[in-house]
Amino acid sequence: MELAQWQHRFEGWLEQHHATDDSAHDISHFRRVWMTAQKIMGDQAADPLVTLTACYFHDIVSLPKNHPQRSRSSRLAARKTRDILRRDFPDFPVEAYAAVEHAIEAHSFSAGIAPVTAEAKIVQDADRLEALGAIGLARVFAVSGALGVPLFDAVDPFADARELNDAAYALDHFQTKLLRLPETMQTPAGRELARHNADFLIHFMAKLSAELQGDCLGVDSRVLSRFRHSLIS
Repeated sequence: MELAQWQHRFEGWLEQHHATDDSAHDISHFRRVWMTAQKIMGDQAADPLVTLTACYFHDIVSLPKNHPQRSRSSRLAARKTRDILRRDFPDFPVEAYAAVEHAIEAHSFSAGIAPVTAEAKIVQDADRLEALGAIGLARVFAVSGALGVPLFDAVDPFADARELNDAAYALDHFQTKLLRLPETMQTPAGRELARHNADFLIHFMAKLSAELQGDCLGVDSRVLSRFRHSLIS
């Protein structure tokens, strides 16, 4: 069966069985992760069907960020995906089950599972890229709004004299996780894309800093220098 046919079938299944109000983990997210995965895959020796399947089902279980079992989401998603494939896609190759499960388990930041296959590395990179750039910026503040977390500490927005705490301030999440993502990328293409999109977030931080100081037109060059330096090093 052609890859496009599998994609069409997966999307049809998700439209019927995966209704969600979580725009960070809906069918559009799965579709974007697959588009990014194709860019990363390039000429690498990865199985396209395994990669496609993991992209479309990696967040079929996604516990909220404040859930005590959040770190188990990817393991639960992997098990559920195997059940879905067995029950609703009986013609899916059984020999690909294990590779799909590993790619799903390893995509999660909180699970801490190292990807050991090309497919798992590609899916992890593609999913983490979704947390950077313009979409990543939107997701941070959407999640903070849903959880009732303030956008930033107005007195010390960049935690110069306090401990970082992204459970207390959304902006802290940039430093605790997002700006660290480029160094976790598994593929050269993923690393390059991550650095590019992380720089967008740094520019946002510099613009925010300037506005907090009453400058509505400029950017704070000190913030640019500080965080770009940490990104390169």
